[in-house]
Amino acid sequence: MNNRILGLHHITAIAGNAKRNYDFYTRILGLRLIKKTVNFDDPHTYHFYYGDEQGTPGSILTFFPWEGIMNGRRGSRQATEIGYSVPTGSLEFWQKRFEENNVIYNKPAEKFGERYLTFLDPDGLKFELTEAKTPDARAQWTTAEIGKENAVHGFHHVTITANKTDGTAKVLTDIFGYKLEKTEVNRSRFVTDAVEYAAIVDLVEAPGEAVGHVAGGSVHHVAFRVKDEATLMYFRDKVVAMGLNITEKIDRNYFYSLYFREPGGVLFEIATDNPGFTVDESLEELGANLKLPAQYESNRAEIEGILPKIN
Repeated sequence: MNNRILGLHHITAIAGNAKRNYDFYTRILGLRLIKKTVNFDDPHTYHFYYGDEQGTPGSILTFFPWEGIMNGRRGSRQATEIGYSVPTGSLEFWQKRFEENNVIYNKPAEKFGERYLTFLDPDGLKFELTEAKTPDARAQWTTAEIGKENAVHGFHHVTITANKTDGTAKVLTDIFGYKLEKTEVNRSRFVTDAVEYAAIVDLVEAPGEAVGHVAGGSVHHVAFRVKDEATLMYFRDKVVAMGLNITEKIDRNYFYSLYFREPGGVLFEIATDNPGFTVDESLEELGANLKLPAQYESNRAEIEGILPKIN
């Protein structure tokens, strides 16, 4: 596993209302809130982390819920779909659940030999629930309404849309070690064999597609996973060698990160497994407390007074 990209680490998106976001992802989709903190650059805005039972990299969806932000627009130079893995035979359960909760969805379809169901969250962020061909053994988070036979496992794939995908593909293959598995029409599937799950990136080439606008209901960035800081800096050198600009190492409390914009226009992050989400809460307590970066702890009372109540 040394010096390899281990699939997806997390995906970060933007929402327009904290309570609505919290209610949808914990109740309707049944994910676990594993960390409730604030934006490093805007401490008056939450940063929510949702995931599986363990808070496993490859299952982590995070949000900046900026209250009242305008909606974005899907288009080129964006990550346009987030794919989750669900148990075989569960799509009918999800279709019924979405109907009962007024969630916008499309009926099941198939691509690359797998059934999937598309839906939108309350801000218009686009998802696909996929019945993966390979059984998914990741520990699910279950609720009173969603049992193991239907619960989400973690990421299956992410889709990136670009007017030309060759630059993005080069990053995936030459830097990250992905391989092109198959192409259907204008969608190409790239896969890494470094991990079993969260190992897929789909590239959709749409030459005439207008550039999207990142705001509410949009993906902010896509993070790829590495084992530790030494591996992180190994990949920093590879990105620099390709002639791309990349940040210095940044401490995000739960992982260390680098950020760069790939040629197709999407903000990529490389993030470490260490130190993990139990560095400041036990596994049992994950998400129960508001955790603040050290530089904001002295302002806790003020921050807690401004942040909206979610439960």
